[in-house]
Amino acid sequence: MVRRPTTSTWTQNLEMPSRLLDSGDSDYELYEEEGEFVLTIDLPGFETDEIDLMWDDGVLNVAAEHVDDDHGRKKTYHRRFRFPKIVADDEITAAYTNGVLEVTLPTAGPATRGREIPLEGE
Repeated sequence: MVRRPTTSTWTQNLEMPSRLLDSGDSDYELYEEEGEFVLTIDLPGFETDEIDLMWDDGVLNVAAEHVDDDHGRKKTYHRRFRFPKIVADDEITAAYTNGVLEVTLPTAGPATRGREIPLEGE
């Protein structure tokens, strides 16, 4: 998997990538740098035509399926990623090289808006 340097609060305002999710031992890494999100996912053993990417209303859906007829096995992968900023969906690009999928999602605006949820209790 492509590993990026871990940032801390000491390096947040420097010209370094900002990690969005600390995926630890996960099969993916998501970070933001220079006006775009970059998502890398380890998908070894799949062919390019076995991987499907779909953008739908702020959510990236990644699905892959590989059938090994010789061994009677089926390998599947499915994840959904929601982004905290508006993405220029017509400028999203993706590449699959050496078992690693890299998706670049340029941002097109400020953080998405939500509404505050009141918290009850003491």
